[in-house]
Amino acid sequence: MSLGRALRRVLIVDNGLPCNRQTPHSHNFITQDGKTPKEISALAKEQVTQYKTVQFYSGRAVKATKKEKGFEIKTESGDLFYSCKLIIATGLKDLMPGITGFAECWGISVIHCPYCHGYEVKNEKTGILGNGDPGFELSRLVNNWTKELTLYTNGKSTLTAEQAEKLKRNNIPIVEDEIHSFEHKNGRIQNIVFYNNSKTSITAIYARPLVIQHSDLASQLGCQLTEQGRLKVDGSQKTTLEGVFACGDCSNSSRDIALAVSSGVIAGGTCNKDLILEEF
Repeated sequence: MSLGRALRRVLIVDNGLPCNRQTPHSHNFITQDGKTPKEISALAKEQVTQYKTVQFYSGRAVKATKKEKGFEIKTESGDLFYSCKLIIATGLKDLMPGITGFAECWGISVIHCPYCHGYEVKNEKTGILGNGDPGFELSRLVNNWTKELTLYTNGKSTLTAEQAEKLKRNNIPIVEDEIHSFEHKNGRIQNIVFYNNSKTSITAIYARPLVIQHSDLASQLGCQLTEQGRLKVDGSQKTTLEGVFACGDCSNSSRDIALAVSSGVIAGGTCNKDLILEEF
């Protein structure tokens, strides 16, 4: 939108498969609270395409090449496009653990963020799937939303004695049994089933699976990543390669729609400013 309002010719390559497409509703995005991801995306596309210099291409970009002046992008179907600047907004890919039912519940009742989903399951019987420092920190955070909370380490606990004592003091049990599957109805978790054939009922469970870049376009170009696997950007959303910008989850440490939108506004404005400096 920033670039469209700046009268820049923009091509958006999008295959229409965002990582949050399974989530019933998006929250903590003011003016859009409770909308489905599809509704938010459709409205965004409708508003952006009012700017006649902005066009959408339905497809997936698979190859990026740095040229003497600008970049060449090749799509899955073999189409080629050329641009003087490139903005990467390809997001992240969640690596689902080998727990039957996890993927089907992901974004519905297996959730990653209390700010995004916690209000809807407040005061419900809730689990944390995690271990060590990440499991402890997530338990401490989610404890604000519900007191019916249990930490499932899915194997031997790696918590420190101090962490275990703090959880006990706050009435958060630690279950070390290995998890076999999640019983669910249309993505709504009903029970956690363990390998020892026991099960426990639950309404929601927080998990933060490993993530990787959803696209390797940036690595093809040689853009650097952070230790957390995000695209390294400065305060103006510039990557380590001149002419390439990044925004959204692929470059943000926090997976939040409002922050993704904010970083997109910054990337668009910075890109336009660079073009002005080159032209004037």
